[in-house]
This record gives sequence, C-alpha cells and structure tokens, in this order.
Amino acid sequence: MKKIIWSLFKNNLPRLLVCGLLFCLLCIGGCAGSLYSVNMNYEAVGVNVPAYLRNDNKNLHAAITVAEFTDARKVDDSIVIGHVVEKDGMKVLIVPKYTKPTQAVANGIKRYLAKAGYKISNDAGKWNAKEAAPKAESKLVVGGSIDQLELTCRKGFPTDSYNAVVKLTLVLTSPANGNVLYRGSVESKTALEYVTFSEARLEEQLNIALGDAIEKIFEDMKLAQKIKEALL
Repeated sequence: MKKIIWSLFKNNLPRLLVCGLLFCLLCIGGCAGSLYSVNMNYEAVGVNVPAYLRNDNKNLHAAITVAEFTDARKVDDSIVIGHVVEKDGMKVLIVPKYTKPTQAVANGIKRYLAKAGYKISNDAGKWNAKEAAPKAESKLVVGGSIDQLELTCRKGFPTDSYNAVVKLTLVLTSPANGNVLYRGSVESKTALEYVTFSEARLEEQLNIALGDAIEKIFEDMKLAQKIKEALL
C-alpha cells in the first residue's frame, strides 16, 4: 500500500509542484492588492519663494535646524495614511512607500528653506514641540506636528473621486533659551475626479496637498520676520 502511494506521489510530483507554485502566485497576487502604497515627497521644484522670506547677505552663514515632526493624528495605526473604497464597498488601506510622514514633512520643509537661501543644519531628530527645544548649534529649530493627514479615493462610475487633506502645525523656537518664537497652523485640501484609478494619481494628490501646506505656512510674513530676526 505504501509503495502504491509513493508511486502515485512520485508520478504526480511535477503536477503537484506546478499547482503549489500557482497557489503561491495567487496568494502573492491577492496580498499585493490588499494595500496601496505611495511615496510622500515634496521636492520644492519651481517653488516661488516670497521676496520677504528669501535669505539676504546678512544671514548667509546662519543655520536652521529642522526636526522630525510628531504625528498628532488620533488614529489607531499611525502607519496608515488613508484608504481606497473599492466598487464593492471594501476599504483598502494606503501606507507610505519609503518615508514616514513625520520625516517626509521635515524633509519638505528643509528643501523649501534651502530654496529660500538658508543653510540647513544637521537633523535634530524627532522633537515634540510641546516639550523643551532640543539642543542644537544653530540659532533656530523648526519643528511641529501633523494634525491631519488623510488620503482617500472612492472608486465609482463614471469617475473615481480622489481627496487629500494635510494639516500641519509649525513651531519656531530658539535652542539657546527655549523660547517659542512662532506657532502657526495651516490646512490644505485637494480633490480630483478621474476616469481611471492608479497609485500614481493617489501619490500626486497627496504631494500636491503637502506642497501647498508647506508653501502656504511660509507665506506668513510674521514667520518670515521671526526667522530673519533670530538669525541676525
């Protein structure tokens, strides 16, 4: 009996291997569709920095430290940044592809300030702006929080609805004495109706909202004034 079973197994081994491989591929394919991932990134390419914010010759060598932001969202899982509602009503989560949202915001602010002509100092790590300012050799530390970050897409007919919301709080402080020089919040939203769905379009809408939020907060003339005064 054992010989018969072994013979059947041996003769059908190639078929069993093929079936097993197909099963694995189906599992992988099913898992691939269980999450969407996007690269949260602001490059500050072509940004129009206001003249009152641009660095002048008085501050060429003064540096600004940008700390990693904190995630102040009231969510169960901070790695989740949104969801896609499929046509059958099922929600599929959206997660960051490469960089954490807190670091992506800090990186975007670094790039914006660099475009404005400021020297960026070494990273201060993560800083909770409600606590004492981190130690830094620079005259200024920029930090803050992500108060809201939501990327959604609802698949439908004839179009899919894309929406993104980014709300940030930015805090400017002096590491020398710990004084808070500026605190301000900004919110940016995008909305798009499109006939087809893609992760690239999700990513595009998120990064438009992120870029708008960063650029909008630096439009505040009071913030620009505080930066220049502190770097003198």
